[in-house]
Amino acid sequence: MRSLPTFTFINKLDRSGRAPLELLDEIEKELGLAVYAVNWPVGMGTSFQGLLDRRTRQLHLFERNAHGRREALETILSFEDPSVESLLEPELLRRVKEELEVLDTAGSTLDLGALHAGQLTPVFFGSAVTNFGVMLFLQDFLEYAASPRSFPSSQGEISPTYQEFSGFVFKIQANMDPRHRDCFAFLRVCSGKFRKDMMVKHARTGRTLRLSRPRKLFAQEREVVEEAFPGDVIGLNNPGLFSIGDTFYTGAKLVYPRIPRFAPELFAYLRNPDPSLSKKFQKGIYQLEEEGAIQVLRIVGGSARELIVAAVGQLQFEVVQFRLRFEYGIETRLEMLPYRLARWVDGGWGALKKAKGKSQLETLTLTAEDRWQRPVLLFKSEWHLQKIEQENPELRLTPTAQNPDDSI
Repeated sequence: MRSLPTFTFINKLDRSGRAPLELLDEIEKELGLAVYAVNWPVGMGTSFQGLLDRRTRQLHLFERNAHGRREALETILSFEDPSVESLLEPELLRRVKEELEVLDTAGSTLDLGALHAGQLTPVFFGSAVTNFGVMLFLQDFLEYAASPRSFPSSQGEISPTYQEFSGFVFKIQANMDPRHRDCFAFLRVCSGKFRKDMMVKHARTGRTLRLSRPRKLFAQEREVVEEAFPGDVIGLNNPGLFSIGDTFYTGAKLVYPRIPRFAPELFAYLRNPDPSLSKKFQKGIYQLEEEGAIQVLRIVGGSARELIVAAVGQLQFEVVQFRLRFEYGIETRLEMLPYRLARWVDGGWGALKKAKGKSQLETLTLTAEDRWQRPVLLFKSEWHLQKIEQENPELRLTPTAQNPDDSI
């Protein structure tokens, strides 16, 4: 699968006290990508004054009292303008100049080829809440973003110029408007022309659907889309039918590869202490799993109310708990488990049953099942995993599992 371009927006500069160079270093290490700072913050935290566009050398100074406005007020002037020295404190100006010198001498250069190949990420600083730097980001995003390209499918490479419509769902988001409990599936048009109310095939279910009331979403704005072309993203009302990775098409059947899931490394019980909210809790967890925010497992032979949430990082747990509290009114408790690895059993329960009597599976692992009732083994360490694999060479274990309805 090809790497995709990645853009990074560092948010809430007016609340952060961390050094910007430290943030760049963390992004480079965590994402494994070269980084290029397109703009640079003038101060951080309470000393945040604005942004410097590194290409134009223009300084954008923002007014703090613009919170809640559609667009923040700003003063724009050249960084070389002598009046900058009177507008910024001497220590702040000195620090910004030193940081820029480090970037110019030791930092990466902006290589669009590396960006489009998924090897470099341009970094933008700003604050979405107070609207600092958002317009600068959007302007540069339009300039740097790659043109629509071909994608592999079950029918080979599909070019944007392919005459039939095709697209895939890359994101699902619920409760964007908590008052209406809405749920949108975001679909990227890959080929052909999308038209409002057109009839398409849903590859996973084989059903023919009418895509009515497609929306273009930007922040809180909603606009009905009459037509869309390759590269465009549209929002579809999701009645619980669409999943991440679903393909829609007209003409001959084709299926795009589904988006791979990362292997979980952290596991915890997620408990709902209020039995009267059980239905709400189950609905919320199901929705968050549909969005890909978390993976949910159930212990085989355990209570249906005991759910294990599996994640790649701690932040996923925090997001899930926050959204359950904010969107569903449910306070949850998280109890971390000692497991560090999960492996799906290739061949299902039949393959696992054959191996049960030949090893220490019951003592070295915890057996669970995912939402499709497939067996998942949880291990406390790499040593336990290797021990089971050595004793059961015929047992194939995989760190991730394809959805059972995948067609490619």
